[in-house]
Amino acid sequence: MAYWLLKTEPGSYGWVDLVRERATEWTGVRNHAAAAHLRAMAVGDQVLIYHSGAQKTAVGIAEVTRAAQPDGPPPWVSVAIAARTPLNTPVTLAAIKAAPALQALAMLRQSRLSVSPVSIAEWDAIMAMA
Repeated sequence: MAYWLLKTEPGSYGWVDLVRERATEWTGVRNHAAAAHLRAMAVGDQVLIYHSGAQKTAVGIAEVTRAAQPDGPPPWVSVAIAARTPLNTPVTLAAIKAAPALQALAMLRQSRLSVSPVSIAEWDAIMAMA
C-alpha cells in the first residue's frame, strides 16, 4: 500500500462533496508529474485530502478504489477514490511546515503539484498530528 496527497479547492470540490457522494472519479489533472503519480496509484492506497486555497488544511482520508484509466487524450488519467474518514483534527499547512518529520514532504517541495506521494513516516506523522 502507498500513501498520497490530493489537493483540491473546497469551493470547487471538497471533502464535504466527497463525503456526500461517497466516491468520485478524480479527473482533470493536467500536470505531467501529477499524472504520473495518478498512474502509480493502486487499489487500496490511502489518500490524504488537502484543501488548498484559503483553508490550507488536510481534512480527510480517502482510498483508491480503481487504478488509473484514460481521462482525455494521453497522457492524462484519472483514478476513482472513496471517502473513508475525516481527520479528528484537521492538520494545517503551518503545522505541517513546523513538523521536523515533514520537512521533506513532496507537497512542501513542489507546492503547486496537486497530486504527490507521502512516505509511510510522513503519513504516520500527519496521522499523529490529526
